[in-house]
Amino acid sequence: MAPSQVRARGAIAATALSVLLSSCQLIDTSMTSDLKPSSNPVTVDTVGRNDKFAEIARQQHPRILATYGGEYSDPKLERMVAKVVGNLTGVSDNPNQTYRITILNSPNVNAFALPGGYLYITRGLLALANDSAEIAAVIAHEMGHVTANHGVQRQQREADEVLAARVVSDVLEGDAAAKAALLRGKLSLAQFSRNQELEADAIGIRASGRAGYDPFAAARFLQSMASYADFRSVSGATDASLDFLASHPAAPQRIELALGHARAFGAPGVGTRDRDWLLAGIDGMMFGDTPQEGFVRGRTFLHPGLGVTFTVPEGFIIDNSAAAVTAAGPGDVAVRFDGVKVAQSMPLEEYLRSGWIAGLDPSSIAGATIAGNEAATAKARADGWQFDITVVRASGQVYRLLTAAPLTSTALESVAKSVSGSFRVLSASERAALKPLRIRVRTVRSGETVQSLANLMQGVDRKVELFRLINALPAGATVSAGDKVKIITDQ
Repeated sequence: MAPSQVRARGAIAATALSVLLSSCQLIDTSMTSDLKPSSNPVTVDTVGRNDKFAEIARQQHPRILATYGGEYSDPKLERMVAKVVGNLTGVSDNPNQTYRITILNSPNVNAFALPGGYLYITRGLLALANDSAEIAAVIAHEMGHVTANHGVQRQQREADEVLAARVVSDVLEGDAAAKAALLRGKLSLAQFSRNQELEADAIGIRASGRAGYDPFAAARFLQSMASYADFRSVSGATDASLDFLASHPAAPQRIELALGHARAFGAPGVGTRDRDWLLAGIDGMMFGDTPQEGFVRGRTFLHPGLGVTFTVPEGFIIDNSAAAVTAAGPGDVAVRFDGVKVAQSMPLEEYLRSGWIAGLDPSSIAGATIAGNEAATAKARADGWQFDITVVRASGQVYRLLTAAPLTSTALESVAKSVSGSFRVLSASERAALKPLRIRVRTVRSGETVQSLANLMQGVDRKVELFRLINALPAGATVSAGDKVKIITDQ
């Protein structure tokens, strides 16, 4: 199935489920000539010089940590990134500028900059990279935004301060709409125009090349990110709008421009890749969802904290996002799972009647028992869709399993029964056995192949394709004894 078809299917699923919840709780590609860094860049040091906009950027730091799962702390990983930053700073046109770089505990592939020299890179991006030159390309790009004063253009300073104040007051105060905007990465201060992105590419490639890194890494990694984005659109993923390509222009023309800048340093092969240093840094790093978000293992969702699990039918793809767990399947059938707080004294049949379901058929409400837990079910119809609603009370929490299908579909009941029938509470030993996935670096042994190495991976689907993606192996490429490769496992 083509990625565009899967994306469309997911959008239809989201639309259908939003219909049900009447009270949901939960361009120009040309480059300018003679590009060069600003002679007066905005850095962390300037925060103390009455720069209100940079001060606002500093205030946003804890909100960004909240949006992206907090800071990911790993000393050897931090040393790896710090070495790259140090090499880039050493050749900067502004060597006195200061940067604060944070590794974010997010599986999304992203990096961005805020005025004030605040740089952010996710562990998801680090997991996809295959050498230090690729990390240097990303970090140098984000440094380029700072040194070019993209966050604070002098002629727009007053307007930008008004915008920043509105972001802080409207987006960060905690109402539902603001949280949704924040989760989708709509932080205006972290986004730049297409021409600014292209300018940062040029500055970044020049900087990484001067630092001795392979200048062709930028184009190479842009292609890797695009390929991984397509893979995730088919296999299911966390909120893709928090990814690099959602806020950075991605197009073949951009890759061609990056290649053009790289050729100024020579033919491919110039510069160092420093692959071993990168692999040593990411060995053991967490991959994918955190225990706090729950784990997707194929067609099964397991949450060690909540202590519950369920499985979706064959052909469904689970997307574990910040708001809810959803799954899209054949025939535009969709499933949503979330939890709500309901007073222990309220019967579940009464909760179903409490007004949060659009098009509810009151006569369909019935009590039930699922895996020994109190439950209730109901049916609804609205705007061309039919719904099955199952609520389960387990361990003091109420969980909702919502299934949607077009009115013409005959699959609603079978899918709903399959999902609700699989719901159960995890035992203490099962919860203790659940571990996050990690990147492990392995030296290829004699006789091992792409297929056999991919078979060693755990907790992921489409193993061969994913193995090739994370190791930047194109179709048809092989491995040789002595090569170092990445695999994904919970060991």
